[in-house]
Amino acid sequence: MSATATLIPAGTWAVDPTHSTVGFAVKHLGIANVRGTFGAFAGSLTVGDDLSTAKITASVDAASIDTAEDQRDGHLRSPEFFDAEAHPQITFDSTSISAAGGDRLTVVGDLTLRGVTQSVTLDAQVLGTETDPWGNERVALELSGKISRGAYGMTFNQALGSGNMLVSDAVRLAFDVSAVKQSA
Repeated sequence: MSATATLIPAGTWAVDPTHSTVGFAVKHLGIANVRGTFGAFAGSLTVGDDLSTAKITASVDAASIDTAEDQRDGHLRSPEFFDAEAHPQITFDSTSISAAGGDRLTVVGDLTLRGVTQSVTLDAQVLGTETDPWGNERVALELSGKISRGAYGMTFNQALGSGNMLVSDAVRLAFDVSAVKQSA
């Protein structure tokens, strides 16, 4: 039995959006973090006996962005950022998942945003498995990574007198996932 099979039992696991978060953080003015989440998303994790066959897929509704500021959210949905009308879905498809020691995995995959696909590496920590009060098997993971928004055509910015930029090019990704094992 592989190390992954002991971390995540074999099967197909569906992301539970009511107990999961798809989030990001980006520097504003070079000094403060602006954090946001997406309210509409779906995903699955398929695990077999061999880690090399494991697969993660996810999709996010770009228009569901929420940074707790309506005017900013509208700007982020515009063609200067996510262009949510022309590109309503953000997708991720893993290309490899490998053990990284202990409870950690390295997930590499294709992130498609604004019609541009780039390879992204995510660090994943398996937080554990548990059976909920209704008899559902669950697994929890935290995933994190970093992307360049410019690599996806999001180049809106403004230089500030201090030398800082209005919006950083680096975007930190943070996903808290609770997934439920599906019936065979």
